[in-house]
Amino acid sequence: MPLPLTPPVTPMLAKAGTTIPESVGLLFEPKWDGFRCLVFRDGAELTLQSRAGKPLNRYFPEAVDRLARALPERVVLDGELVVARDGRLDFDALTERIHPAQSRIRLFAERTPAEFVAFDLLALGTEDWTERDTGRRRDRLVEVVDGAVPITPATTDPATARHWFTLFEGAGLDGVIGKPLDAPYQPGKRVMVKYKHSRTADCVLAGLRWHADGAPGEAVGSFLLGLYDAAGVLHHVGVVGSFPAARRCELATELAPLIVHEGRHPWLGADVVPEQRLPGGVNRWRSAEQPWVPLRPERVVEVAYEHTEGGHPARFRHNPRFVRWRPDREPESCGYDQLEEPVRYDLDAVFRGEVRRTR
Repeated sequence: MPLPLTPPVTPMLAKAGTTIPESVGLLFEPKWDGFRCLVFRDGAELTLQSRAGKPLNRYFPEAVDRLARALPERVVLDGELVVARDGRLDFDALTERIHPAQSRIRLFAERTPAEFVAFDLLALGTEDWTERDTGRRRDRLVEVVDGAVPITPATTDPATARHWFTLFEGAGLDGVIGKPLDAPYQPGKRVMVKYKHSRTADCVLAGLRWHADGAPGEAVGSFLLGLYDAAGVLHHVGVVGSFPAARRCELATELAPLIVHEGRHPWLGADVVPEQRLPGGVNRWRSAEQPWVPLRPERVVEVAYEHTEGGHPARFRHNPRFVRWRPDREPESCGYDQLEEPVRYDLDAVFRGEVRRTR
């Protein structure tokens, strides 16, 4: 008999929430910072499927081998692929695994092996579990795979969830997920609620890209943001790009006097130093440099961000959001020292739901 669910299956999704509620009725779980992954095991065949429905087996052979040895003969799980370094989740190391060269994939599989963290049961044997409620799916998940593969911690206590929200960030997690206890698994529906960390930072506006739908100089597509390190080096840390169409045109006119047509710029020529983060460079995702327009680093913009990645110097994990201009701030005051650093926390303890900090 075939599995009751076969790939591709769109995973259940989450909408943004603001504050973890006081009311009961939700199952809270840490929000893992990795690649969403559905696992389909049918005898000798095992498939890792991405959120977008693409197969991931090629990039994570060590996870395929481990799950094939650990899971029941016929099962479908929802979870997350993560990579840890030094007791903390490392999203950069995870993205390195998506590489065209098989030799590099094998090397990374040994150096930075990925782990699958299970957080939902969709099918077992010939039974489709998606119509059962969250609480029953969680209980059965623990019975089926506990000890065989890591399972995310879970609680129905809002106070514990709020404590996790703060504490587990030190292990690289980026918030808390709430699932209605009495709801079935609904593929593609935003049934869950995600509570994510949000902060603000003042950044230097040091460049821009023109909007793709117009001619150069007509409309701004995005801002290029910078922060100074302790040595006074300006690093590229991310972009802001969500502006209304009319505002894009206004910004093109407003920022035109700052364009550097000739002369020095912190991200160009002789002013560039080793290990400096720069915009538009060639990487495994781009075979050519991405064009950008240098601006005199004279204006400061406040942005909202969730968290950072990449070690030192760091950058914003996701594109931040424009908050406001800060004419009262000097660009030189926009340093890394304003970014909050969560207290370090032992990642292994997250799986056990323990409250223990690392030194």
